[in-house]
Amino acid sequence: MLAGHAAVRTTPQIAAQLAQRLYGITAVVHPLPGEYDDNFHLTTSSGSSFVLKVMHPDQPRSLVELQCAVLQHLAEHAPQLTLPRVQMTLNNETIATINSEDDSQRLVWMLTYIEGQLLVKANPNAPQLLYSLGQMLGQMNAALSHFDHPAARRELKWDLARSAWIRDVLHHIDDPVRRALVEGHLNIFETEVLPELLKQRQSIIHNDANDYNVLVSAAQTQPRQAVSVIDFGDTLYTQTVSEVVIAATYALLDKADPLSAAASVIAGYHAAYPLTEAEIALIFPLICTRLSVSVANSAQRKASEPDDPYLVISERPAWDALEKLATVHPRKAHYLFRSACGFAPVPHTPSVINWLRTNSVNAAPLLDVDVRTEPTIALDLSVGSLLLGANPANMQCTKMDELIFREMRQAGVKVSVGGYDEARMIYQSDAFATGEHPTAEHRTIHLGLDLWAEAGMGIYAPLAGKVYLFANNAAPLDYGPLIILKHETGGGETFYTLYGHLSTDSLDGLTVGQHIERGQRIASIGTPPTNGNWPPHLHFQIITDLLELDRDFPGVALASQRELWKSLSPDPNLLLGIPKDRFLSPGPAKADILRERRQRIGGNLSISYREPLNIVRGWMQYLWMDETGAYLDVYTVPLVGHSHPRVVQAVQQQMALLTFNTTRMTISCTMPND
Repeated sequence: MLAGHAAVRTTPQIAAQLAQRLYGITAVVHPLPGEYDDNFHLTTSSGSSFVLKVMHPDQPRSLVELQCAVLQHLAEHAPQLTLPRVQMTLNNETIATINSEDDSQRLVWMLTYIEGQLLVKANPNAPQLLYSLGQMLGQMNAALSHFDHPAARRELKWDLARSAWIRDVLHHIDDPVRRALVEGHLNIFETEVLPELLKQRQSIIHNDANDYNVLVSAAQTQPRQAVSVIDFGDTLYTQTVSEVVIAATYALLDKADPLSAAASVIAGYHAAYPLTEAEIALIFPLICTRLSVSVANSAQRKASEPDDPYLVISERPAWDALEKLATVHPRKAHYLFRSACGFAPVPHTPSVINWLRTNSVNAAPLLDVDVRTEPTIALDLSVGSLLLGANPANMQCTKMDELIFREMRQAGVKVSVGGYDEARMIYQSDAFATGEHPTAEHRTIHLGLDLWAEAGMGIYAPLAGKVYLFANNAAPLDYGPLIILKHETGGGETFYTLYGHLSTDSLDGLTVGQHIERGQRIASIGTPPTNGNWPPHLHFQIITDLLELDRDFPGVALASQRELWKSLSPDPNLLLGIPKDRFLSPGPAKADILRERRQRIGGNLSISYREPLNIVRGWMQYLWMDETGAYLDVYTVPLVGHSHPRVVQAVQQQMALLTFNTTRMTISCTMPND
């Protein structure tokens, strides 16, 4: 906030006179918002648009010079960006000085006007839009990486590296729980984050890419893109990573999935101007720090301006975000951001994977039946499973038991295998949902291997280890009795093996820390309902970081976070060594389906979606893609409905026109935009 006296506001009439006198421009003038400075939109008869800026009398000339210099540098070194361009006066100056009506001297400068809608009004903030925002900022920072200006080296309370100033104002936060939350983030910042932050690269950054300072393309342009940033008033020389942190912080406000919103910005930034792994490690705690500065600043201002309702309204989304992020494990956020940048989400997982590959030949058999040598069959339990079909009733325990063990009897095997990284529809209870709406995303991606076998079959430790925990997760469709063993690689990395859906007596006699020998019998396969009410099987999973979730570590993940959870739980077959030819072949890729479609179906049946949907299942009024939640079908259902016998018969007769393989049928459907 600027100190000093309140300035006399510049009128549009005076602004028009200044434009004519200083720039030789005759224009229609409209005022623009500005808390301290006076800003005007100028439109000439030829259609050219400009922004005339009449600065507050207390605005230092050096900061205006800084903004002009930054924009001029970007115009030269990043011409592909649609940023405001500084306009020269008739005297070939970037900044003019005038005497205001109150006898104060004021600085005047002018920029080109950028067409666009403020990000705050551009709903929804699709991932592509947020990605483009990060990409634009990355391109800016790349162009500014070797640029400097003396006025940029200044103290500013919005400099992330100086965030510790809020300790002196924490007492203004009335709620003790909220005050403790901010104080906790501040302690982490001072003791853990700041020492590392000060080691990172520095440069001049915009420093304020909030949703009122970002312009996006017109609504009719799809997908929408960030086109410009405005207001370089907070520009300074600081740690470069602060740029993407600030943009990600504003992007996650009021989002149902704040981490995904932030990750989209981070991914776009990294694509344009790569972040280091050390910088990525700091992003989540710095986001929490920035939010803490915001709410502390609001609390301080409320103490001096108690009647300003705007302060209460503006701080709400920051508090909401802080409280939502308090439920997120910091390492999970770190891993998600690493994944967004193309790094292995869990840094030590590649080492664990290499160790497992090398040592799997020495692993003991997991069951009484050695699945590496004895015959087994693979079961397709995916969204498009022909075994389970479309009817949800087939996904109930009794019906699944009948279908699975019928397949095993027909094949003459004692064990069948359910796949890792398989998108499944069998997890339809509220426990797997992200929301109450039928189309809300469910956790569908299977993170372990299922070994379906008769109850009572023995389970053995493939590796030596220690009992990390044992528990009975008795809720329906949970693990039931489970055991987690802890192991170490030769290089000292820790990982875990999880054994779920056990018999109740498998937990008898166990103690935490108990040593388990390689090949030692540790459990047996349980029966429903005590095994979580599943058909008898072992869920076997490898985990490289439990994230302190322990007994509640998930066995199924959201498709939107697939790569993160696959890094946390790599393929168990790395250890089990089941021959690859025992597993089902993956279905055709979407690109292959589209190519087949173009060859077999005429162009009069067009695909309306820019990114076509690969629909593999339909039931009642819903359609499912291969891995995501349900879509409401407003096209087919009113006409014929799904799974009507005549529809099924017609599909069977026309299978030659559809893309399929021997284990599942995959249909690329045409659907309307709405």
